[in-house]
Amino acid sequence: MSNPSQLASQGGRPVRESLLPVARPSLGEAERRQVLEVLESGWITAGPRVERFESALAEAIGVRHVVCVSSCTAALHVALAGLELAPGDEVITTPLTYCATANTILQAGGRPVLVDVEPDTLNLDPARVADAISERTRALVPVHYAGHPCDMDAILELAARHRLRVIEDAAHAIGARYRDRAVGTLGDATCFSFYATKNLTTGEGGALTTDSDRIAEGARLLSAQGVSRAAWQREQSAEPWFYEVRAAGFKYNMTDLQAAIGLPQLAQLAGFTARRQALARRFDRAFAGHPAVEIPACRDSVTHAYHLYPIRLRPEALACDRARFIRELRAENVGATVHFIPIHFHPFYRKQLELAPGSLPVAEAAYERLVSLPLYPAMTDADADDVVEAVAKVATALAR
Repeated sequence: MSNPSQLASQGGRPVRESLLPVARPSLGEAERRQVLEVLESGWITAGPRVERFESALAEAIGVRHVVCVSSCTAALHVALAGLELAPGDEVITTPLTYCATANTILQAGGRPVLVDVEPDTLNLDPARVADAISERTRALVPVHYAGHPCDMDAILELAARHRLRVIEDAAHAIGARYRDRAVGTLGDATCFSFYATKNLTTGEGGALTTDSDRIAEGARLLSAQGVSRAAWQREQSAEPWFYEVRAAGFKYNMTDLQAAIGLPQLAQLAGFTARRQALARRFDRAFAGHPAVEIPACRDSVTHAYHLYPIRLRPEALACDRARFIRELRAENVGATVHFIPIHFHPFYRKQLELAPGSLPVAEAAYERLVSLPLYPAMTDADADDVVEAVAKVATALAR
């Protein structure tokens, strides 16, 4: 018989019989029923279901306008395009994010300026933002990393002082709150993701929220090819053939098939969030004080959405690197990954931004140690205990 403490990669018995993925959508009968209704209706592109989803999101978040689009990337792009950036205009954001954040700044005509993160939350550091603001700065794009809201009071105060726009990348943060204010109601515009692994999914999809009539109108126009009336609106009018092109827009609309998934997902969001928080607390208790693991921060001023549970390894306690640690977890049938490779480490942005390694030390040091563990509502307590057991098993076997 195999030794249960022996690593699976070395012939031991794995902690689990099958792989526990890092993320998995929670989809059921309600989503299936709504999708079938859309299929049977004969109208599957942007139409009445999208309008219903937008209204439901606006009510749930407490914001005046919601514009549903094809992705969070699309939401970021139309929000930034609405700034009408000129060559040389700068937009400050974080290095610890997915490439879409920086890509859309470039695509909107701006220059990304990366600023280091806070050591605890790994969110954009307002003190460093203050030092980075120049006469060319036009906007700030804070990213609510892993679902933990940024220090928005400090960011909004800087924006007001320097007359800057704040466009929040809340791809991880649907359901999160900052000082009892919903993420989605804080900055000039907020961009959400409904990708397959997100806390609320439409398969692919996203949304822009704002209290500004002007921003909402611009986002709606740009996300629909710059056309004055979308197909569904024309269909309801006396002249369904007539429209005007008022801007060089993009094909970024959400479809009714996506919204049909999103409506029942939104109805379950509070429960999904509560389950993620319960799992995170279970991990916190299990890993508190562990010599090889640092748990993610959660400040008292926020409601954490826990899209991710990113631990940080303590290299002084381990005789292996992060890549080996992840391989060993996977051999134990526990999935793990990394969020994120810093933007300035990628070849394209190394050339674009000319930032040498060491330029953003907090983000870089965090990246070397980050490991995202499985976290999603359908996980059972037994699944979570398997994650804890696998981390402890690998850490013990590879202890320095």
